[in-house]
Amino acid sequence: MIATPAPDSPNSAPAIEPAVPVTVTVTEAAPPGNNGIGASAVARNWTLWVGLLSTVALLVGALLWQKVNNIQEQLARQSADAQAQSLEARALAKQAVALAQETATRAAVMESRLSEVALQRSQLDELMQSLSRSRDENLVVDIEAALRLAQQQAQLTGSVEPLLAALKSADQRVTRAAQPRLALLQRAITHDIDRVKSSAVSDTPTMLVKLEELVRVADELSLANAVAQALPVPKKPQAQDASAQNWWQWGLQLVLDEARGLVRVSRIQMPEAALLSPEQSFFVRENFKLKLLNARLGLLSRQIDSARADLTSAEEALKKYFDASSRKTQTALALLQQVQVQMRTLQLPRVDETLAVLATTAAGR
Repeated sequence: MIATPAPDSPNSAPAIEPAVPVTVTVTEAAPPGNNGIGASAVARNWTLWVGLLSTVALLVGALLWQKVNNIQEQLARQSADAQAQSLEARALAKQAVALAQETATRAAVMESRLSEVALQRSQLDELMQSLSRSRDENLVVDIEAALRLAQQQAQLTGSVEPLLAALKSADQRVTRAAQPRLALLQRAITHDIDRVKSSAVSDTPTMLVKLEELVRVADELSLANAVAQALPVPKKPQAQDASAQNWWQWGLQLVLDEARGLVRVSRIQMPEAALLSPEQSFFVRENFKLKLLNARLGLLSRQIDSARADLTSAEEALKKYFDASSRKTQTALALLQQVQVQMRTLQLPRVDETLAVLATTAAGR
């Protein structure tokens, strides 16, 4: 009896069937007396056995052949499926490679565009910075020029108003610019504005008027070497008086009168002034007026040190060569001292802090 194997799954390996059990009937040997019949029976049994074994072998071979065919078909199907899957995988791989190449190409294009955009943005930023820097540089140059011009005007006029107006205008322009790099400049401008407002400046026109008044009254001042008016010479005696006196008395009186007119005695406080001749007295007055005019010119040209030196020299000349007891001399001396006191506060404030910051900002461009 041959057992039928269970159907294999498509993926299972072929299994070898077990040997088919064969039932063999053994016939007992014939007695020795029947040798011919027994031999023929044995021959028939062997023939049957051989036929049966051949049939079994054929059946087993057929089954094995069918199994092998099934396995080959299964392997062929699997090979075909694997080949199809391989082709499909190759196609998918080609598609993936193409897609990767396309993606890489697109990425390269995007990177190129991004690089162009970044380059354009950097160029735009540089342009904006250049424009901003150029605007700031122009602003710094304009403010510096305006402050220097205002400082010159303040020196010429003796007033701080031009300087204060220039500082306020510079502060407004820096505020409108709103640049962080100009914050230090704005603080310096604020400090200079406060310093200019708190400074005390003398009135230059008033000092000029006082100097002009001193020049005008210089010719009216009395010199220290001025002598008293000569005593009136007594009148000569008339002829009738001469006839009444002796002639020698008349002659002696005449000589005495002439001697009194030639010699004068006076008290002099300043020996140097007593040695001046009338011509030298004229030059003393002119020199005094010249010192006053030089002081006035120095005041107008803002040469304060020179003006102070001229006023000091004029004061010394006034005290040395002019009559100190005269009311006009005392008035002139008082005016001169007032001008000197006012000139001590004549120094105008400077904006050195703002100018230094402007120079630093311009150098750091």
